[in-house]
Amino acid sequence: MFYRPENGHGLPHNPFNALIAPRPIGWISTRGSQGDNLAPYSFFNAVAYVPPQVMFASTSAKPDRKGTKDSVAQIIETGVFCVNIATGDLRDQVNASSAPLAAGISEFDAAGIAAAECETIACPRVAGAAAALECRMTRVVPLAGEANYVVFGVVTGVHIRDDCVVNGRFDPRPAGGWIARLGYRDYAAVTDLFEMERPA
Repeated sequence: MFYRPENGHGLPHNPFNALIAPRPIGWISTRGSQGDNLAPYSFFNAVAYVPPQVMFASTSAKPDRKGTKDSVAQIIETGVFCVNIATGDLRDQVNASSAPLAAGISEFDAAGIAAAECETIACPRVAGAAAALECRMTRVVPLAGEANYVVFGVVTGVHIRDDCVVNGRFDPRPAGGWIARLGYRDYAAVTDLFEMERPA
């Protein structure tokens, strides 16, 4: 089949999200004048090694925020955020933190997620996360479409859970593996790994 997005796809569910998968989930924590916030974003990835940099994109808006969601609004306010790596042992908490709560209501509290303080920025992080990346925002870029933004940040601090350092490597399998977004309501836990060497 072929379709132009502006004309619709004719299927019962939009295939776009399922085509680009698996997508890592950035579990973004922020702190602003209205309090702490935590939300998962599946438009997320690393974008550079030196200095280490990450991005996530936010789509759609909440009625109690001006044209965006809590995470982006608070990052614009403070200039900092934390990316908590989502793993299988916390998948229910990741999902619970996606609830459309009113601005000012902490997902940490609502979902019973333990928080800890970051070291290099004034921001909470998920205490039990396999890893967490403390970030300073470098830019927020509006994208095509209404309320679509991409946030870029430089990593200023890295937390790794001790049991997820295996033979000198980060390995989240003790935490249930990475969880990734597929299409529709589908997710995957990445626990089956293989190695390949690049050609010389």
